[in-house]
Amino acid sequence: MTQKDDFALREFLPFLLNQAAEESSLAFQQVYKDRYGMLRTEWRVLFHLGIYGQMTAKEIGDRAKIHKTKISRAVHKLTQKRFVSRTRDEYDRRSEHLALTSAGETAYRDLRAVAEDYDVKLAAQFTKGEVALLRMMLRRLAGME
Repeated sequence: MTQKDDFALREFLPFLLNQAAEESSLAFQQVYKDRYGMLRTEWRVLFHLGIYGQMTAKEIGDRAKIHKTKISRAVHKLTQKRFVSRTRDEYDRRSEHLALTSAGETAYRDLRAVAEDYDVKLAAQFTKGEVALLRMMLRRLAGME
């Protein structure tokens, strides 16, 4: 006879966080995919460059906690789309400085407006206090606080 496992997967925080992340990002994912043919890592790289300006792939990886091979693929695709320019570092030939092109800036501003609206819609499911608490707890779990 098989013993029933009583592990409460639906209460396991990593599972819940993953499910919430997937569910809450679906509609936004559809926008960047449909409008610009981007994948998740590409929009994250685009947003880091839009927010912080010129960066290296390593800086983006450190900030966004994305593996360097995923960033490399995303930068390659964004460069093909002419959203990102790459400039070799004159002191370290292994490093490149990444920046948004004017087309990349336009895409970033467009998606940023969608993201801001989407964030408001997500937050509307909760009270202002709940939203503040949720953001604080998620930042703490993410090691941002």
